[in-house]
Amino acid sequence: MTLSLLVATKASPASYAALAVAAQVNIAKQQTVAIEYRDAANLESEGLPKASAAIKYNGENYDTTNAVLRLLGRLTPEAGLYNTKDAITSTLVDQWLEFAEAKLVSADFKSLDGAFKELNKYLTLRSYLVGYQPTLADFAVWAALKNSPVFGRILKTKKESLGSYLVRWYEFISSLDAAQLAVQDLQKQNTVTKSKASDQGKFEIGLTEAEMGKVVTRFPPEPSGYLHIGHAKAALLNQYFAQTYKGKMIVRFDDTNPSKEKTEFEESIKEDLALIGVDSSIVTHSSDYFDQMYDMAVKMIKEGKGYVDDTDQATMRDERMKGIPSKCRDLPVEENLRRFEEMKNGTEFGQTCCLRAKISPDDPNGTLRDPVIYRVNLTPHHYTGDKWKIYPTYDFACPIVDALEGVTHALRTNEYRDRNAQYDWMLKALGLRHVTIWDFSRINFVYTLLSKRKLQWFVNEGIVSGWDDPRFPTVRGIRRRGMTIEALKQYILMQGASQNTLLLEWDKLWALNKKVIDPVAPRHTAVVKDKMVICHIQGAPATAEVKEVPKHKKNPEIGNKKTTYSNKIVLDQEDAKSLEVGEEITLMDWGNAFVRNVQKDAEGDATSVDLELHLEGDFKKTKKKISWLSHGDELVDVLLVDYDFLITKKKVEEGDSVEQLVTPKSEFKDAAVADANVADLKKGDIIQFERKGYYILDQPATDSAPAFMIKIPDGKTASTVSKADTAAPKKTEKKGGKAEKK
Repeated sequence: MTLSLLVATKASPASYAALAVAAQVNIAKQQTVAIEYRDAANLESEGLPKASAAIKYNGENYDTTNAVLRLLGRLTPEAGLYNTKDAITSTLVDQWLEFAEAKLVSADFKSLDGAFKELNKYLTLRSYLVGYQPTLADFAVWAALKNSPVFGRILKTKKESLGSYLVRWYEFISSLDAAQLAVQDLQKQNTVTKSKASDQGKFEIGLTEAEMGKVVTRFPPEPSGYLHIGHAKAALLNQYFAQTYKGKMIVRFDDTNPSKEKTEFEESIKEDLALIGVDSSIVTHSSDYFDQMYDMAVKMIKEGKGYVDDTDQATMRDERMKGIPSKCRDLPVEENLRRFEEMKNGTEFGQTCCLRAKISPDDPNGTLRDPVIYRVNLTPHHYTGDKWKIYPTYDFACPIVDALEGVTHALRTNEYRDRNAQYDWMLKALGLRHVTIWDFSRINFVYTLLSKRKLQWFVNEGIVSGWDDPRFPTVRGIRRRGMTIEALKQYILMQGASQNTLLLEWDKLWALNKKVIDPVAPRHTAVVKDKMVICHIQGAPATAEVKEVPKHKKNPEIGNKKTTYSNKIVLDQEDAKSLEVGEEITLMDWGNAFVRNVQKDAEGDATSVDLELHLEGDFKKTKKKISWLSHGDELVDVLLVDYDFLITKKKVEEGDSVEQLVTPKSEFKDAAVADANVADLKKGDIIQFERKGYYILDQPATDSAPAFMIKIPDGKTASTVSKADTAAPKKTEKKGGKAEKK
């Protein structure tokens, strides 16, 4: 059953809640909700004169926001938006729907201010208003706030007055796919003026010529390397549209160049797709259609639409640039067929030839100047072996396989835009079905190389540990550095169909990632070993005490950790030497203390500290909040690792020598000790070391090596060009062909 959500044209933001819930239902794949924009007069003729959004169901009109939300929630229980089986949960949801309708529509600041404070207090320890996933309550309150001019004005000018918990929750709900789609759909419908170019590219939700249930997309990687973040954008967009239109996505390996391709790359690509949550259950290969493509090439020759050219490569390139016809362009069909047979057999003469499409020698669009569509390659293919000695080019194979596999929409980056005319020509020349091309801009980041050849150089030189190095823009690299699937997906969809080729900053992607991990990352403590300071505490228990405290103060569901309290603790050198005798500080997760003595050496480094507990002190009045560890605890050895960009130039230009752009030192390590709870972590777990940042466990500790913890960028410092000392020698540190980790 399909429901139609009717939305008035020139719709107001009052439609946000209905649009967001409809999007959430569609994302959950439980039921299709089709959105129909109608002229206000047409809605009035259907008995809906005041509705901004409505649903007609079983002869009844549901024309208020809350009525629409409840209907969608009850008809799609699997989406988890409105738990009718749990009376308490559904009652709480109803309460918040009424709250949004009664308390958040006022234009009076005083009444709204009270509502904002009530929300902020309620959200202190909650990620969602009801339960542990988005419900109608979240979308209703979010939409009411978004529709409130008062809330919007305060959010822009003085958001701290709204309360940190309310702002956190609002920004989190705003980042959800359903909320994003609601905003974008409404903006598109109301034809808002184009926003200035930014990292958040314009997202177009609709595909042209698309029918629900019939859309077929494809992601066609070449199995010649590892996926990087640019490929991830294409894969996620293809999957997004396939899911949105209840269709399917094909993962097709474009294996038409046996010189570069290997089975191992194909397997790695499948693994990389799984890492970013892309389904690769439907897999095909261009090589599956080699027989059909060969037959079509012969057909083109027989119909005078192709010819075999033995012109040398340099001359051919020059002729194409100048629009000069090849000497072979008007060869008889019989001669072209004979030559193509020699190509097929890989003869000495055949190896000097290529098959070209006979389109135009001098078309203003250079891609139409008789492009090469078949060439000889004697390298055995990793699937078909030595059956073939000729292989189609991508420009010939792609439209053919798209048509044969039933692809309805070919998503391509707009760098291929000039080739779109060539793509269409191939389909028409061969009498194949039409495929709609839908293009978008490729993704580029500052201080980042996406060229496989250039990345391979770093691997070959031993500057990085491999294709999964955390400094690499590969899917494996950024996942290893702590990028979550959810954040990556949100960021890619935010870029959407932007036609502007943008040079993006990494900080926005990592800031989005922080929003995902911060509510769920357990808090732990680490102290750097280098010049670590022992501190004695007066008033502390003579015998160590172990207490359980929350791993995350704002999310008690994460559980508790054991913390040891004793009269002897250890501090970071930087903290210890900053202390001043007589000042009051706060020991995190313990309480306040007075500094009674600080011993320092000739270089000014602290060697010992004496504190006196003052637990009745007010932590709000202290300037310094210090992290610490009990000296007698069973501490865990960890290696805290941070990274810089691999290159020192923001945008690499054509002709730049990568060797001259290598950051002198891009890996930084600090030996440290962490609280005993860290020993329970598993590979891939993400935590926050208090006051040090977020980390992902890359390798658990062994008998001979500490736990390897990689720092996750938080979006605040990712734009730093280089952490390396500018006085350091301009050379890359290597040892024995491998990256020397220091």
